[in-house]
Amino acid sequence: MRWTPGGMSRNVEDRRGSAVRRGAGIGLGGLLLLFLLTLVTGRDFMSLANLGGGQVAVQPRRGPGASSPEEDQLAQFGSFVLDDAQATWKQVLPGQYRESKVVLFRDLVQSACGMAQSATGPFYCPADERVYIDLGFYDELKRRFGAPGDFAQAYVLAHEIGHHVQKVLGIEAQVRQLQQSRPGLANQLSVRMELQADCFAGVWGHSTAQRQILDRGDVEEGLNAAAAIGDDRIQKMQKGFVRPDSFTHGSSAQRVEWFKRGLQTGDVNACDTFQ
Repeated sequence: MRWTPGGMSRNVEDRRGSAVRRGAGIGLGGLLLLFLLTLVTGRDFMSLANLGGGQVAVQPRRGPGASSPEEDQLAQFGSFVLDDAQATWKQVLPGQYRESKVVLFRDLVQSACGMAQSATGPFYCPADERVYIDLGFYDELKRRFGAPGDFAQAYVLAHEIGHHVQKVLGIEAQVRQLQQSRPGLANQLSVRMELQADCFAGVWGHSTAQRQILDRGDVEEGLNAAAAIGDDRIQKMQKGFVRPDSFTHGSSAQRVEWFKRGLQTGDVNACDTFQ
């Protein structure tokens, strides 16, 4: 992508220089929060119960916590993507869109949705309307999932901003209520939420193409990233077999299809995955 390094968005909270110290158990209320977050996002937040995240202290990190120039450039690129995506959504949803924030962290982070670790991957917390990301995920995206490139990184962040759009439009609240009332549909609804966020990411991608800030091969990088993190591909890598009934984000083919739909149309109305 064509962008100019330098500077950080006012909507980026850089917590990479802080260390989270874990305390006592999270208690029943914390367990319930993790369960609800798992239903809403489709990510396995229940595994965080073992972290003992009820009481935490954020302390300044000294010594080896300093970032590298490469990591700082990743942070600046994420800042650019955040501001560009949010400027696009202000135009798409005039008078309705409100800004989200991105929190950069290392290892562990405390959010309004509970404590999360890097292994959780990037996630959006609807309770505080923030996106959380450990920049080390991008290295994993490249090395483990075979999805390098700056537009692959941009797709990941734009997807999480897509979840914020769902919160702004009231879609997230409706889906959460339906998941609670019909738990047997929880996974199916989670897949539809994730695919819509992919499509919303594509709506922003369409805008970047219209403004001619994409380089040759950028679209292919984004589509490759969408395919790389499909449920079927991840399950095959982790377990050696695929269970479609357990999908929470959609197959590689589905993720590519909906991201491509947003890229081609640039139309929010084309992103109705709930029909």
